[in-house]
Amino acid sequence: MKLLFRLGFIALFLIVLVGIIAFARGYRIDFKQKSLRPTGILAISSSPRAAKIYINDELKGVTNSNITLPPGKYVIKIEKEGYTSWNKTVILKGELVFSTDALLFPLNPSLSPLTNLGIVKAVPLDQTERILLFSENGLEEKDGIYLFEAGKKTLSILPPLTNIIFKKNIPNYELIDFTNSKVYLSPDYSQAIVEFNLESTEEYLEEDPQIVSYLLSLEEENLSPLETSASKETLIEAWEKEREMDTHKLLETFPKNITKVATDSFKIISFSPDETKFLYTAKRDLVLPLGIKPPLIATNQTKEQRNLNKENIYIYDKKEDKNFKIKDSKLEHENSILWYPDSKHIVTYDSKKLAVVDYDKTNKQIVYSGPFKDSFFTVTNSEKIIVLINLNPENNKYPDLYLVGIR
Repeated sequence: MKLLFRLGFIALFLIVLVGIIAFARGYRIDFKQKSLRPTGILAISSSPRAAKIYINDELKGVTNSNITLPPGKYVIKIEKEGYTSWNKTVILKGELVFSTDALLFPLNPSLSPLTNLGIVKAVPLDQTERILLFSENGLEEKDGIYLFEAGKKTLSILPPLTNIIFKKNIPNYELIDFTNSKVYLSPDYSQAIVEFNLESTEEYLEEDPQIVSYLLSLEEENLSPLETSASKETLIEAWEKEREMDTHKLLETFPKNITKVATDSFKIISFSPDETKFLYTAKRDLVLPLGIKPPLIATNQTKEQRNLNKENIYIYDKKEDKNFKIKDSKLEHENSILWYPDSKHIVTYDSKKLAVVDYDKTNKQIVYSGPFKDSFFTVTNSEKIIVLINLNPENNKYPDLYLVGIR
């Protein structure tokens, strides 16, 4: 009798254990079919939280939630009042978890002034939250080159500006027009070569403007700039070689097949902030080999593109070995695609509008379509956008920096 009791207890324990394991793996009892069926889990989160979740147009709760469903095709829609909406179509498979993280943006972003200089030219130092500003209003005590640091905290209302050089301290400053200047940055952004065209006058009678360049420190004020007109090309070439070495070091962290192809056939535009992805242009037509064999399961379901065409722009993700086409032509300007700080999205400039897009080019959300000058924009680590705006052209000749509050 005791033996039968023990055997029964063990059998019951095994049944319960198998049931717990099956439940954890997503199996559920289908009472209509009178069978045990596998299910999948949708792990849905959003920023901001407490957004409504619709599955096939049926309200299923709010983010952040895990929703268990039978295998199949589902349309997920995330909505929150006052924000843009997000949607994605997924194919859910049994025993697998599919995670989505929706990023929503306010329909009416705020605008906050950051400078009061009158800016004729702005040059972002890649995505370092620092911007080189050229101010030229005919005021000797104010005109000059400044460094704006968006991430620098301060007790004052406006973030501080570091004066790099006053225009009056540049030789022949009366002949210089900041608007036509060119900037070359060192790899660590501690120095810059600034090139100017000297305007023709009675003193300078050349048919072509004289080109001069100066090496400036970006870490302190420059009282006597060092002229580098003769050595400019040599210094720029050395900086380019250093950048290539830094790029190659980062590429070595990617799958070997990808590293080799990228070194030979890609022009790397930028790496994502977490260095798991890179934005690039293909130098020639080719087929991108697999970096991970066999391919991972439960990965991004957006159709990728591994048949690459020359001059098209792509993003490669080393975590999932996925490659997505972003644009089938050259960039409108050098900084028309920037990484969003979370490394999962990009910010794009198109038709005078700024949009945040998933890195696989889905869920394009227009976040700003108001006025801004010279197609200039950059993204801060606090997930906001900086643009050049002149809100009062009747009284102001030049624009200034404004913060677009999209978060």
